[in-house]
Amino acid sequence: MSGGGKMTRVIVHGAMGRMGKEVTRFVTESEDMALAALVDIGGDGKEVLTSLADFTGEADVIIDFSHHTAVPAVLEYAKARKLPAIIATTGCTEEETALIKEAAEYVPVFASGNMSIGVAVLAALAAEAARVMKDADIEIVETHHKNKLDAPSGTALLIANEIKTNRPDASFVLGRSGMRKREKNDIGISSVRCGNIVGIHEVIISTESQTITLKHEAHTRALFAEGAVAAARFICGKSAGLYNIKDMVRK
Repeated sequence: MSGGGKMTRVIVHGAMGRMGKEVTRFVTESEDMALAALVDIGGDGKEVLTSLADFTGEADVIIDFSHHTAVPAVLEYAKARKLPAIIATTGCTEEETALIKEAAEYVPVFASGNMSIGVAVLAALAAEAARVMKDADIEIVETHHKNKLDAPSGTALLIANEIKTNRPDASFVLGRSGMRKREKNDIGISSVRCGNIVGIHEVIISTESQTITLKHEAHTRALFAEGAVAAARFICGKSAGLYNIKDMVRK
């Protein structure tokens, strides 16, 4: 609940997508949250609004699970309404990522390439392995359903960037091909798209004498919606700033 014991009122943006529907279900079933509005470009204009601008009621937080091209509009709305924003959409461009950072100067923004606490643990373990095994080669392999558009996944980049905190000279090599020797500081990231796989991320840390493989597998997409709703609870009442899954795990 938000301050004073009131129900936390949630705007779900991208409400007609798979993840938006899961978020809506979690909010509806929760005891401390209520739906303020459902918004989706494909909405009917009644139960599901077609634009954030059409909602003039009261809300406490917005959860965005739409498309990265909608992120600028979501951020502008959040700033104008002084609303905390959960950006759970993946595939953001550099420009959109810059807008997320800019918006965080005015309102609390929670942005993560993956809303899974398990993935946060995997990333932390991989970073620690990179620190301890300084000479190890590191490769990341991510596998998703055939309809996923962005590659590599936001989660793979999240893991890679966490590893890079302990390997500052590392360079990301996306989808190896051609004739090229592996360089010492490479972190390879490979993408697989097939079937209806929710999400599998593997980190391979290998030396000439041993190999460690870390793996996270999402069994259901509800995992990410659940994490986004938890992030909404976490961010309400926070001061302006940029937050991510690591901040929530530390709490």
